[in-house]
Amino acid sequence: MGIVSWIVLGLIAGAIAKILLPGRDPGGLIVTTLIGIAGSFVGGWLSSTFLHRPVGKDFFDAATWGSAIVGSFVLLVAYRLLFGNSRR
Repeated sequence: MGIVSWIVLGLIAGAIAKILLPGRDPGGLIVTTLIGIAGSFVGGWLSSTFLHRPVGKDFFDAATWGSAIVGSFVLLVAYRLLFGNSRR
């Protein structure tokens, strides 16, 4: 998959992570979208490095989608823990 595919996957994975973790985000829509993109890269890297599961070359690979969604979810939770109370 190319870089554009990872960005599109990150946008979709970020939206799915946001649906799984509803509520008000400290950074709004743009920051949540960027976290989704970063989460897809992190999830893909962790999957290939630690789970010895190489990232598929197909866009519709279930393991690729799963790692991107989990990576986005983890980064979104970490972002809320670090910056969740700063807007009050």
